Amino acid sequence: MTGAADFHVEYAAALRAHLEAQDEDTLAVGHELGHRALQEQISILAIVENHSRLVDAPDSGIDAMVGLQFLLQTLAALDVVTRGFLDGTKRYELQRARAEDLADRDEFRTALVNSLQEGFFVADGTGAVIEINDAFADITGYGADGVPYGWPHPWMAGDKAANERLARLLALGTLEAEAPIRHRDGHIVWVAMSVNAVTSPSIDGDTGHTYVGTIRDITAARSAAERERAVAHLATAVSVAKSVGEVLSAMLDECRTALGVQHVAAVMWPTGEHDPTVHPAGTSRASQWDDLDLPLRRSLEDARAWLPLAVEPIGSAPGTDTSSGIAAALSRDVILWLGFGEPRRVSAEDRQLVTALVGHLSLAMQHVRQFEHARDTSLTLQRSMLAPTALPAGFAVRYEPAVSPLEIGGDWYDVLPVGDHHIGVIVGDCVGRGLSAATVMGQLRASARALLLTGAEPATLLEQLDSVAALIPDAFCTTVFVAMLDTRSETVSYSSAGHVPAVLAAPGSRPRLLTDARSVPLAVQRDDPRTQAVAALAARSTLLLYTDGLVERRGEPIDAGIARVTTVLTRTIELPVDAVADAMLDKLAPEVGYDDDVAIVLYRHPDSALVIENDAVPTRLSDVRHQLAAWLRSAGVSESLAADIVLVVNEACSNSVEHAYRGREPGTMRIEATRDGPHIHVQVTDSGSWKTPAADPGTRGRGLLLMRALSDGVELDGTAEGTTVGMRFAFGEGAPQRTFA
Repeated sequence: MTGAADFHVEYAAALRAHLEAQDEDTLAVGHELGHRALQEQISILAIVENHSRLVDAPDSGIDAMVGLQFLLQTLAALDVVTRGFLDGTKRYELQRARAEDLADRDEFRTALVNSLQEGFFVADGTGAVIEINDAFADITGYGADGVPYGWPHPWMAGDKAANERLARLLALGTLEAEAPIRHRDGHIVWVAMSVNAVTSPSIDGDTGHTYVGTIRDITAARSAAERERAVAHLATAVSVAKSVGEVLSAMLDECRTALGVQHVAAVMWPTGEHDPTVHPAGTSRASQWDDLDLPLRRSLEDARAWLPLAVEPIGSAPGTDTSSGIAAALSRDVILWLGFGEPRRVSAEDRQLVTALVGHLSLAMQHVRQFEHARDTSLTLQRSMLAPTALPAGFAVRYEPAVSPLEIGGDWYDVLPVGDHHIGVIVGDCVGRGLSAATVMGQLRASARALLLTGAEPATLLEQLDSVAALIPDAFCTTVFVAMLDTRSETVSYSSAGHVPAVLAAPGSRPRLLTDARSVPLAVQRDDPRTQAVAALAARSTLLLYTDGLVERRGEPIDAGIARVTTVLTRTIELPVDAVADAMLDKLAPEVGYDDDVAIVLYRHPDSALVIENDAVPTRLSDVRHQLAAWLRSAGVSESLAADIVLVVNEACSNSVEHAYRGREPGTMRIEATRDGPHIHVQVTDSGSWKTPAADPGTRGRGLLLMRALSDGVELDGTAEGTTVGMRFAFGEGAPQRTFA
């Protein structure tokens, strides 16, 4: 018997039991049979058919209404399940339809997002990019297979403002900005970005922020704008440049940020077989061709065959598309080299930028080279009108042109020995600047030099120069300072025609302005004759003559500038005279350079000479040694060097005592010692006879060897009329160490 048959037999028995009892307990059995039918998968139709056979049988005796009540109780459990199944089926169909709709919508959304020309991305609350479209991958080089891309994103180009932009986005919930990013292959791409925060539910039910944004490649547009800006800026910069180095510096400034350029140089090939000259940016000094690497020299040589204004990367690394720099042909004989700080890829935008700049640079280079030629010509002409470069001992001169186009003007100086013990010094300043002032300067200088040669005193010279200036157009109001040094009397006579005062300074004393002989400038009406004054020249004192360009500054009295001059002179009084001249120009120079010509003449008066004239006898040698040692101490000579000098001078004097006057009455010996800057000069002279030293002096006659070993130079002049031994000793810093063996 099957399970269904058993169920139907039990159903018939339960139905008869309910018909007899008609209570709740027997009715509940029907409900249990309904659950059993559900478990044993008895169909409702079979239950109904079996019930009908039992009720409709002729001899059943079953009350149809009571039987129906039992049937319904049995079917109740099946009805609940059936209705739940139907509801579930309906819900399933609805969910399935919705899922199919969402799939269609996702596919449509993906297609729509990928059709955008702008890069699209979605970032979560941590900043990680969790979704991108195809355009975003094209712009950055980073595809969808790599999401999520955590913060900081791999395409960030080290932009310092990135954190500031992030903070602004978090604070405001929206961001519009332009920024550089680094493509996956390494090159820089500029993008315009737009980001907005949207509120979205999280898994735990809380709400958070998701960020949706777009990026747009603006590299081409930005490069075009950058080219226009760079070209305009370069054109402005090179328009005021006065040298090739300044032009190249302007080029370097424009290329340093945009291209990563660290070095700019112009390589110029001269006519003939000579090596080219290399002009780096920012300096007027040319570098050596051999200082460049051999591969770079070959690349620059090859660039000479290019068409004018051609631009190409050079120094490509093997197996890569990076280069070490860019070369541009300005002409066949001028090649421009732009060196990168590190090898990089040269994009089409980079080449377009360099090409645009090179066009203006080529014209600027031509103008500057023409200007430099004109400037060299004018400076050569002006310097030929200034004093000769050979100066008497103790002098230093400097001429600093103003920062004007041709750098020439009306300032001049002259230093001219007059006779045995006199030196004339003139410093003058014509009104105005440029060629006209230089023309006046040349005529006045020539006239003043001629008047110096006549031996005229300073006041007389200015009187006569007044007459000359009256005949020269534009010479009116020229200022002149004339000084006449007397090295024997150790004095300086001076007279000033409206010029800034000279400064006289000595170690251990306050500087003095020479203002006692002032009068009006040249060719200016005056009632009184020009005056003259005299000042003493102390040992190692320094005299400074200069023009007003050294001290005049806009917005301040000239006395302030003169005070600065005296301060610098005081602080450098112990330096060599050339070092004082350099320090004067360097420490007093304005930040933007001198706006007027500056002429400087410095004179360092030597220490007083020591002159000893005694009988050439042994008893006087002790006096010579003591006097010489005292003089050396006063001259600032160290004890060790002074001992060496006294030793060799004593040897020279002993030779005069022993050999000069053999066989006759002793004559005299003369010792002269002078200080000339960092040198001591000593000369020993007698009027006796000269004896040629033996080839092998034995244990005697080694005085000359001693002199040569302990001095920096020995000059010997021996004749029948007398002998002179001259010796030179260097002292101070840098003096050589001497030994005698």
